[in-house]
Amino acid sequence: MSICGENDKGGLSLQVFLFCLIHHLLAHFALALFPACMPFFFSLRNHFRDFQTVAKQLGGRAQTKTLKVMASKGRVQGASGQYPLVQNVTVTQGGTANLTCRVEYNDNTSLQWSNPAQQTLFFGDKKALRDNRIELVHASWSELTISISDVSLSDEGMYTCSLFTMPVRTARAYLTVLGVPEKPEINGLKKPAVEGDYITLTCITQGSKPAADLRWFRDEKEVKGAKEVNAEGKTFTVQSSLQLHVDRNDDGVAYTCRVDHVALVQTPQQATEVLEVQYAPRVEIIHSLEVPQEGQYLKLECLSKGNPSPDPVMWTKDGGELPDLERMIVDGRELTFTSLNKTDNGTYRCEASNHLGRSSAEYVLYVYDVPTTLPPSTTPFLHPIPPDSTAQLSTHASDPTDSRGFHQQSKTCMSG
Repeated sequence: MSICGENDKGGLSLQVFLFCLIHHLLAHFALALFPACMPFFFSLRNHFRDFQTVAKQLGGRAQTKTLKVMASKGRVQGASGQYPLVQNVTVTQGGTANLTCRVEYNDNTSLQWSNPAQQTLFFGDKKALRDNRIELVHASWSELTISISDVSLSDEGMYTCSLFTMPVRTARAYLTVLGVPEKPEINGLKKPAVEGDYITLTCITQGSKPAADLRWFRDEKEVKGAKEVNAEGKTFTVQSSLQLHVDRNDDGVAYTCRVDHVALVQTPQQATEVLEVQYAPRVEIIHSLEVPQEGQYLKLECLSKGNPSPDPVMWTKDGGELPDLERMIVDGRELTFTSLNKTDNGTYRCEASNHLGRSSAEYVLYVYDVPTTLPPSTTPFLHPIPPDSTAQLSTHASDPTDSRGFHQQSKTCMSG
């Protein structure tokens, strides 16, 4: 017989009447009118069902107080050893976080997840908060797993899993959201720079959480910069500065700023700038012969390097024009002697320039005689002839050589 039916005397006690009234109100109206209070109503309804079950078994109005005590004791004993188990979760901003709550021993008691604002997300398999990003993954008496997609920094905080025993048992899991740093930017680059300039390169990245680390590289070699960190709400803006005193060796060098962050394990962010440094030319003369001799072919090459590229080089001899253009052929930066003679002796200058300055190099040419080789002499050398011996004839050959020394000189001059 239902506890809400009439008793043997055809009526209901006041206590039973009130119980039945609350039971029906909760069953038919509470969930629809107060969805935010869903866990509370579910808990009350479970307790009233326990009362109803015990009342059916024992019956009678006189035992109402005893039933309440017995039902409470049964709930506490059934809850013994029931504890929800959770784990902290770390997720990258924009990713998906899974929150799992497990119970090893459960006597059909509901599980609930709530957010840091204590708003119920799911009560069992029933969704309580209207957020399309939050979905049910798995719901059973022993597990409640939900997912939060497109996680933002505002989702970070302490999430609570509740097991509605008597008393209610809870476990808390902290959701950590990593802020992904933006691609870095390099500012302060002066293009082109001039040799001797002082420049400051500044690398900036925003949106990191925790603060990112910035590293500088000159080509493949790491160099140290000055780091500065500024907090902006929940994220950080990080910048690193690198001061340079540039010279011609920095021309064409790549400076790279790389962002290191826990959220960028596989795809590090970086930015690269290639320096352009302008400088005055530098000139050097290369010669094809170490010991130039009469009648030989000689080539002088004027190597000039500058940024911007130097104008065409100019050749002179002893401060004036080249005297014999038939034998002295100028082709760009090369000066060629088809057949050397003594009249070619002198100082040859190569000069190159750009808008930053000029540079010159000199080569002192001395043409040597062609060495001559004389035939060996065969003057007899007479030895005393002892008695009773046979005379022997020997010869001494001489090979005269040219003992004259030589010296070639080359030097470079630069002017701004």
